[in-house]
Amino acid sequence: METLPRGDAGTWLEIGAGHGEMTELLATQGRRVVAVEADAKLAEVLRARAKDWRNVEIVAGDILRLDFKKIFPGKIRVYGNLPYYITSPILHHLFEYADEIFSIHIVVQLEVAARIVAPPGRREYGYLSVLCQFYARPEIALRLPPGAFRPPPRVNSALVQMTLPGNRASLAIENVKEFLRFVQICFSQKRKTLRNNLRGIAPDKHIRERLAACGIHPEARAEQLAGTEFGALFQAFQP
Repeated sequence: METLPRGDAGTWLEIGAGHGEMTELLATQGRRVVAVEADAKLAEVLRARAKDWRNVEIVAGDILRLDFKKIFPGKIRVYGNLPYYITSPILHHLFEYADEIFSIHIVVQLEVAARIVAPPGRREYGYLSVLCQFYARPEIALRLPPGAFRPPPRVNSALVQMTLPGNRASLAIENVKEFLRFVQICFSQKRKTLRNNLRGIAPDKHIRERLAACGIHPEARAEQLAGTEFGALFQAFQP
C-alpha cells in the first residue's frame, strides 16, 4: 500500500502548507505543487522559502473558496493536514471536484478517520462514511500519535488515503446533491428507524412500500445500509 505515490510528474494540491515541510518533499520529487495556506504571514514566509522551487506555487487563501478548474489543467492528487473542526466542509468542497481528483491523502483526527472508513453496522458508520465511500475508496494508511506533531495535539491522528472513484461509479445517480441530502435525512436521528426519519418526506405507507421494493427490513436503521442500498432506496423515492 502506497502512502504518498512516487515516481509520477502529476500535480499536487497541498492544503495547509504551514512551514512547508511536506511542500518541500513533494517539490523535490519533480511534481508541480500548489500549496494553499490560509495564514497570510505563513504564506509569505513559505514564498520566500520556495524561491528555489520552480515547480511550486504558493496560494494564500481559504481552500473552501478555491476554484480548482481555474488552477489545474488536469487531474490532481491532494494532500492535507486538515484542521479538525473543518474536516467535513473541506471534504465536501474537494468532492465537488471529484472528476478532477485522482487521490486524496489527509491527516485527520483518528476518530474522524474511523468514521470515514467505517463499514455498515459499525457504531462509527454515518453520513460522513457514506459521503466519502460514495466518492472514494478510503483506508487508514497510518496511525499517528500526538508526539508525531509539534506542538503535539491532544488527540490521536491518522493518515487517510482515498482513491477515487468510489460507489458513485456504479450507481446511476443523476442528482448527487439530492442523493446526499436524502442520506442526511436517513441519518438525521441515528437511533431511530429509516421509517421514522423519512416520514418528513413521505407517508409511512409509501415508505414501507419503497423499503420492501428494495429488500430492506421495515425496522432497519440507516447505519445498517451500504452505500449501494442507499442508492437503490433513493431511486425508489424518485417520481
